[in-house]
Amino acid sequence: MLIILDRDGVINFDSVDYVKSPDEWIPIPGSIEAIAQLSKAGNTIVIATNQSGVNRGLFSLKTLEKIHEKLIRAVESFGGKITKIYFCPHAPDENCHCRKPKPGMLQQIQKDFTVKNTEMIYVGDSVKDFEVAQAVGCKFILVRTGNGKKTEKQLTKIKLPVFENLLAVTQHFA
Repeated sequence: MLIILDRDGVINFDSVDYVKSPDEWIPIPGSIEAIAQLSKAGNTIVIATNQSGVNRGLFSLKTLEKIHEKLIRAVESFGGKITKIYFCPHAPDENCHCRKPKPGMLQQIQKDFTVKNTEMIYVGDSVKDFEVAQAVGCKFILVRTGNGKKTEKQLTKIKLPVFENLLAVTQHFA
């Protein structure tokens, strides 16, 4: 199975001021272990994240790479693997195709891994995450970390699998 994870609010604590450095990138307890468990169970793990702070001038691509290196090393320290990290550096007003909830990033992932939408699971914490999963027709799992509790209230009429955090997801997929 190809498991696509949102980053901020799912793997690490989110910030209204953006996560602008490796020091500001703080994993949610259990999330790194969860990624490793999902990976070791034979799933392919990729990250799909909007990072408009790059084009807003809040941090550089080099800094974003360092943040992602920290994430990758943390997962590897538990014996897991993140196969690839996809990100959109564009601000909302740039109207690109890759910024979630538009489907470009997930379509690229689907193309790169040559998988059917039924072979993809997207784990997120926001309405945008739900919308992008819907746009490409893959299964969506909501976690209550980050914006998840707020999102759960917004999507009450939709029956979604909801878990407390990423570690709880592993009980079903690892």
